[in-house]
Amino acid sequence: MRANNNKQFHPAFKSTVGLITAFSFTLFAGTGFTNDFPTASPESVGLSAERLGRLSTAMQRYIDKDQLAGTVSLIARNGKVVHVESQGWKNKETDEPMTDDSIFVIMSMTKPIVSAALMMLYEEGHFLLTDPITDWIPELEGKEIIVTDESGSHREPAKVPINIRHVLAHTAGVDPSREALTAEELELLPRATTLEETLIQRASLPLNFEPGSDWQYGSSTDYVALLVERISGKSLVDYLQQNIFDPLQMIDTHYIVPKDKVDRVAAVYSPTGPNQTIELSRAPEYRETTYFGGVAGLSSTVSDYWRFSQMLLNGGELDGVRLLSPKTINLMITNHSGNNDVYIRGPGYTFGLGFGIVNDPGTARDPLTPGTFSWGGAWGTIFFVDPVENLIGIMMTQITSYSHLTVRQDVGVTAMQSIIDSYSNKPYAVKPYQRID
Repeated sequence: MRANNNKQFHPAFKSTVGLITAFSFTLFAGTGFTNDFPTASPESVGLSAERLGRLSTAMQRYIDKDQLAGTVSLIARNGKVVHVESQGWKNKETDEPMTDDSIFVIMSMTKPIVSAALMMLYEEGHFLLTDPITDWIPELEGKEIIVTDESGSHREPAKVPINIRHVLAHTAGVDPSREALTAEELELLPRATTLEETLIQRASLPLNFEPGSDWQYGSSTDYVALLVERISGKSLVDYLQQNIFDPLQMIDTHYIVPKDKVDRVAAVYSPTGPNQTIELSRAPEYRETTYFGGVAGLSSTVSDYWRFSQMLLNGGELDGVRLLSPKTINLMITNHSGNNDVYIRGPGYTFGLGFGIVNDPGTARDPLTPGTFSWGGAWGTIFFVDPVENLIGIMMTQITSYSHLTVRQDVGVTAMQSIIDSYSNKPYAVKPYQRID
C-alpha cells in the first residue's frame, strides 16, 4: 500500500508540483516565506531528472515493504534545490501522510550544528584548538587514563590534557568502558537534570585512552556544548537560537518542539519480527526537557537542515549572512582523527571537527566523492555535502534501528548516479587541507 501523498504544507508554503519525466518533484514558488527553496530543474545544474527519480523509487521500496513508515528526501546543487519529496506516512496509526515540512528528531545530526557553534567562538579568538578544555571546565583537572596490560587494568595520570580539538574530533577518550569502572563510578553515569550537572558529576571518571591516541564515538560533543555555554556566557539553547537558527532562518529547529508544531512531528518506529517490519515506538507528543545536549536533542526539518548545509557548502555564508569563514570550514572538514578507525561509519572515513569525511571511496560503503563530509542520526536521518560536485543530499526518516537496511547508502547511490555533468576536474569552493609529508 502506498500513502496518499497529496502534498500538505505549512500554511506559509506555496507550492507547485511539476511533472518531470515520470517523476514528481515539489518546487516552491517565491513567496517570501523564510524557508522557501531556491529551485531549478535537475538538467539546469547537470543532473538527470529521470535518473534522480530513482531516489524516490528506492525510498518507496522500503515503504512498500513496511520497513520504513515514510521519508523526506532532498537534493540540491549549485545552491538550487532540484528534488524534495515526501513519501509514505508521517504517522501510520493515524493515517497521516508524510509532508515536506514534517519535523524529525535528528539525534546525532545535532553534533555538526553544536560543533559549528564552538567554531564560531573560535573565530572570535577565545581559544586555540590546542588549548586544554580545563581552561573553561576546570572541574576536569587531574584526569587519569585506563591502562590495560598483561597484568590487568590499572589507572595512571594522563600525560596529555584533553584539548578542544580532541572533543570536536572524538579523540578525547571521555567515555570509559563500563567494565573498567568501580561500582561507585557506575553510579555517576546516569544523566542528571542538565547537561552541565551531568558532565561535572562524571568529572572524576577516568579516560578510556590517552587523549589524541584513538577515536571513540560517544559523549565528546556534550563537552563541546558545555564549552559553548561557558565561553559565550549563554545557555546552549540561546546561543544556537541567536547565532545560528535566527540568522539562517531555521525556523523549525528546536530542542523542545512547540505545542503548535507537534502535529507536524513524525512518529518514530522500530523494526520487529522476522521480516523487520515496523511497529510504533514513539508517538508524537509535546515533550519538555531541561537537558540540552551536544550529542543529540534537536528536532528539525529537511528545509532547515538544507539551510545549515548550504551555509557550510558556501564557505560559511547564506543569503548574505556569514557565520563562518571559508578557511574555518576548510579546517573543519580536514582529517583530525589521524589513522584511527572511524568505526561508526566503517572503512574509508576520517573525522574532522564535527563531520565524518570520505577519504577512500574504494573502501567506503557510501559511493561519495572524496572530501564529502556528512553525518547521520540514530533514528535514520542522514545528510552529506559534496564540495567537489557542489551537491547536498538529505534524507529524513524515523526508525530506532536500521542496521538491516541500506537506505542511507541508497540516497548516496541515487544522488551520485543522477549526475550527468561532473565537476570533478573543476575548481570548488571548500576542501579539506591536505597533509604534506
